[in-house]
Amino acid sequence: MPHGHVCNSDMPYGCCVLTIDNQEQKNTMKKEAMRGEFYLLLSTLLAALGWISSKLVILEMPGEVFITVRFLLASLILLPFCYQRIFALTRKQVASLCGVGSILAISMQVCLHAVSISNTLSEGAFIMSLAMIIAPFTAWLLFKVTPNRAFWIALPIAIIGMMALTLSNGWQVEQSQWYFLLSSALLSLHFVLNKKVITTINPLTSICVQLFIVGVGGAITTLVVSQEAFELNSHVLFWFAVSVIASTALRYLAQTIGQSMVKIETASLTMILEPVWTLILSINLLGEVIELQKLIGGGIIFLSLSISNCQKHQLYPRIKKDK
Repeated sequence: MPHGHVCNSDMPYGCCVLTIDNQEQKNTMKKEAMRGEFYLLLSTLLAALGWISSKLVILEMPGEVFITVRFLLASLILLPFCYQRIFALTRKQVASLCGVGSILAISMQVCLHAVSISNTLSEGAFIMSLAMIIAPFTAWLLFKVTPNRAFWIALPIAIIGMMALTLSNGWQVEQSQWYFLLSSALLSLHFVLNKKVITTINPLTSICVQLFIVGVGGAITTLVVSQEAFELNSHVLFWFAVSVIASTALRYLAQTIGQSMVKIETASLTMILEPVWTLILSINLLGEVIELQKLIGGGIIFLSLSISNCQKHQLYPRIKKDK
């Protein structure tokens, strides 16, 4: 009998069922998961590099102009890989992408403003990472998806970490920290809604359109807000190119590929490495000095994220893709 076939004695004579080699299938899935984890790890490094490049660029360039050009160019870089799928989108899908992209645009605007007035990038990165904690609560409010036990354990730990990170000068929260927290809440909303969108739309297509929407949002803000004159030099252009190509286009592409290859809990657990890389890079490249209390607070937030994402089941119900 050929390999991979099995006959059932209860079946009519000559009737066989084609079966799949389970061991080979497991090995294939394992290799795919490892590739997915590699892509996600790469995306966290590129995202951390984005924190550094953004800070260095907006020292010389207005934030609104930076967001506009950065995201429009990143969208154009991804366009050749998905333009046919974009033209095939329905009006309802386009409307969904515009809505979700608008939330991402607002989050990016708020985050960039926080970066421009903050002295410590790593602190902002840890606060922004709280989006992974806030996301289950957001899904609960919007879609009645009850958070699992890990969420309720991680939430008070995250609050303690947040207090240690922000209240180093007594009961006084810095303005940039409020903006980072607001951006984190908006990012959690984007995470939840985007999870629903990419179940019916190709992830690369979704990201390309959303990056374009973020760029358009930045352009509108640029037109409304009066901009000061600025000059570009080789230093700024280098970090701007890093931000557009590596930290936006390649980062989101790697993140999308990785998320499509692994389970959501694995993806979330890997993505929490971003503030750790940001901390390391900010100390080495920007010479940041981190207070011990804030370092402990960041560590507590990292612990809460690890607890939140060490789960056996996905936070969100699977939605079948439309054929």
